[in-house]
Amino acid sequence: MSGGPILAIGKCLQQLLSIETLLKLSAGLLLVLSPRATIGVLGLPRTETGFWPRLVGALLIGLAAATFVEGRSPGSHGLGLVGCVIVNFSAVSMMATLLLLDAGPASARGRAMMWTLVILLVLLCVLEIANF
Repeated sequence: MSGGPILAIGKCLQQLLSIETLLKLSAGLLLVLSPRATIGVLGLPRTETGFWPRLVGALLIGLAAATFVEGRSPGSHGLGLVGCVIVNFSAVSMMATLLLLDAGPASARGRAMMWTLVILLVLLCVLEIANF
């Protein structure tokens, strides 16, 4: 059983990177394919056009692709788990700041969705940091 604990840690990191990829890809595809419906369902502020939501969706898809490729490349030192934590922390910081300044979604559903995302991303960051 050589490499048992190391193999287990590697598998856990792979699972976390897979979760990162799936979450970013799902949100990105929804925003690219149906930005206004996605925004409406989530209760987020509406936009006149789908330009900005689609742009954000494309960025999320790009991050998902980078996470997928780097997570599967042997010996890769790219985005990886540390990069995911940085991206998630940036997003959480902005979302929480907007919510605390009452500059986020006007609807209760939108605020609830944003706080839910903040909490889930913080929990994901904690799990990822614990696996550095």
